[in-house]
Amino acid sequence: MKIRSKLGWTITVLLITTVTAGSAYAIFYIRAYLLEQAVIDVESDAYWMMHTLKFLPEGSGLQNELERVGKATDYHIALYDKNGEMIAAYPDGTQRSPHLHLRLDEIQQLAGNEQMIRTINNPDDEHIRVYATLDESRNPARFFVINQEKSLIFGPATKVRQIISLGLVISMIIILVFSAILAHYMARPLLKLTSDVERVAKGDTNHLIRVKRKDEIGILAESVNKMAHKLKADYEHLQKLNEKQSQFFADITHEVRNPLHTIMGSLEMLELTNLDDEKRLKYVKNVRSQAQRIDRLFKDLMTLQRFDSDENFIMFEEVDLAVVTENIKEWYRPAAKQKNIELKADTHRCMVYADPDKIEQVLDNLVSNAIKFTNKGSITLSYQKVDGKVEVSVSDTGIGIPEAHWPRLFDRFYRTDKARSRDKGGTGLGLSVVKGILIAHGSDVHVNSDVGRGSRFFFYLDPVPEAVGEREQEA
Repeated sequence: MKIRSKLGWTITVLLITTVTAGSAYAIFYIRAYLLEQAVIDVESDAYWMMHTLKFLPEGSGLQNELERVGKATDYHIALYDKNGEMIAAYPDGTQRSPHLHLRLDEIQQLAGNEQMIRTINNPDDEHIRVYATLDESRNPARFFVINQEKSLIFGPATKVRQIISLGLVISMIIILVFSAILAHYMARPLLKLTSDVERVAKGDTNHLIRVKRKDEIGILAESVNKMAHKLKADYEHLQKLNEKQSQFFADITHEVRNPLHTIMGSLEMLELTNLDDEKRLKYVKNVRSQAQRIDRLFKDLMTLQRFDSDENFIMFEEVDLAVVTENIKEWYRPAAKQKNIELKADTHRCMVYADPDKIEQVLDNLVSNAIKFTNKGSITLSYQKVDGKVEVSVSDTGIGIPEAHWPRLFDRFYRTDKARSRDKGGTGLGLSVVKGILIAHGSDVHVNSDVGRGSRFFFYLDPVPEAVGEREQEA
């Protein structure tokens, strides 16, 4: 809906609502005022009748005189004797009207008072009813009841309502015409403003307007918000890159400094002339170990750098997972045997689309971690078809990983236990390399772990259709 139409309808609805509400309130107030005045008048007339009806003659003339009073006051009137029996009523024939009857409890209330008037004005009742006592009456009447229909009271209000309704119709016609003229007048500058704001979205930053609507003003606000959002996103992205870069260099410095200190310390010990051969060999091994650690660190960094920038980081081809897992098993058989851990791997043929070297690197890192953190039991390297994918997993019976560490487990240089990880020669980049390689394959790495019972890392690869079909037939 155009802004011009919206303005027109808004003004129209607002003015009509205001006029209608005012008119309704006026009618309601007039009705309430007339009813309030009618109650006052009825009570006033009841006091007058209290002193008039007791002087009516008794006998047959009582009914005639009561009719004379009733015609003069335009009320329905009923007289009751001391026993609560109706002895006369006006107009004639209204004796059965429930609005003229006295209930037992009302008679009891009146009997206990020398002079009493009680008014009954229920909102859901169409009559106003007053009952009262007659003391020292010349006739048998001791109580009387009068009532008046509210429709007679609201007669003037009906005429007023007709006049107001006619005025309301005329007002609506005037409002419609006025709204159309005013909407056109108000929308014209807004339409021009929309064009100006679209220029802001193209690079003119002199105008900034923030309004959330779906009309022309909304288009204007949306254009400005797009620009603001883009600038904000770029700024936040640069901030995150700067923070990551600072953290990255700090982590690299920290990771390189530790092995360098070890190397320098070992070299200083090797310079001692009285060092025996056994200790000399120990310090040489320390130098070699720490140099290899630095070498692994920079290899992992190169892998991650290629993942971030090299479009040809992954070279897809058909790979038999049996060949990859067999290589991994052979590489780590001695390390597993040394810790008395059983290393198991699937050997059935399973062809997938992947980069064989990178998948081998993934499994290398996962199995290496499993051996580091498993002191007894077994490590299993397996793969199977799951929902059209090939699931590859590395499971162990090691120390496990607390769930609190799972969200950051694959962050660069993140360690669940930094001291133990460095003691085991880790670079803190192994799982980050795993995640980067798998994301480049269009996959991701997942983890399930139970502290004290072991961990399971798994990911999914795309199968080669023919190979999967052959595997299903073999099964």
